[in-house]
Amino acid sequence: MHLRRELAGDRASVRHVVTQAFGAEHGAVVADLVDDLRATLTSVEGLSLVAEHEGEVIGHVMFTRGLLDAPRRLVEVQVLSPLAVVRAHQRNGVGSALVHRGLELLAASAVPLVFLEGDPDYYRRFGFAPGGELGFRKPSLRIPDEAFQVVTLGGYQPWMTGTLVYPEPFWRHDAVGLREPGTPTSR
Repeated sequence: MHLRRELAGDRASVRHVVTQAFGAEHGAVVADLVDDLRATLTSVEGLSLVAEHEGEVIGHVMFTRGLLDAPRRLVEVQVLSPLAVVRAHQRNGVGSALVHRGLELLAASAVPLVFLEGDPDYYRRFGFAPGGELGFRKPSLRIPDEAFQVVTLGGYQPWMTGTLVYPEPFWRHDAVGLREPGTPTSR
């Protein structure tokens, strides 16, 4: 397996990975979110990585710029979302390798914090902890407390607490937290 930054020629492959990984119900919405988040990435802000196996893209992870509304000032942070691996390669370490590599690269760039919504049993292995227990507030009440997680990196300072503010595309795609079953969404 080879990990690298996403290239412009990878877009269709990444869309396939995301669509397949998130399934019929959510795949297209998450793939559209990735397309819009990609437009917010710059050479110094955000990160999009792919995993290749035998020349085929089999996994993808994206980290995008968010803000922490801290008492002293706004702090630029990163949001890990989404992480996707094609079903045939899940549970083989592809997702773990992508997350580890992304966190290594972000730590080297002085990013203080990385937030996510996800399974605590999965993300704990990377150092993620419940955000609420560390003084952070989630951007939506629809995010389950246990799913709102954060990892501190080298640029973190103890005064950096407050409310996470997601990038606009998450709101536009209604990709924040969970909707009640049977509730219509904007999707």
